[in-house]
Amino acid sequence: MANTKRQLFLKRRMRVRNKLRRTNAGRMRLSVHRSSKNISVQLIDDVNGKTLASASTLEKGLGVVGKNNIEAATKVGAEIAKRAKKAGVEEAYFDRGGFLYHGKVKALADAAREGGLKI
Repeated sequence: MANTKRQLFLKRRMRVRNKLRRTNAGRMRLSVHRSSKNISVQLIDDVNGKTLASASTLEKGLGVVGKNNIEAATKVGAEIAKRAKKAGVEEAYFDRGGFLYHGKVKALADAAREGGLKI
């Protein structure tokens, strides 16, 4: 029986996340979620189970409400870098989930790096 797209996505997400947890123990996790209409990112402390900062295209302050393109991803990446610095986080590991590191996900990561976050 063939796997569905959703099953393959979940399998890829767990493979990526488990590998990252083994190699980056103790660091904060920068987790990305991309839907068809929006993109969001969270800075998560897995040890304490808390979200330290987040940014999304759903926020009116960024000026990209309801957009899911490379420009919007760049703005979200820059904003999460600024909020991470404000929370006192300099270094995190990038959890792309089951999404491919290409296009919007890559633009978000590059913008976060340019903003001063070491990922």
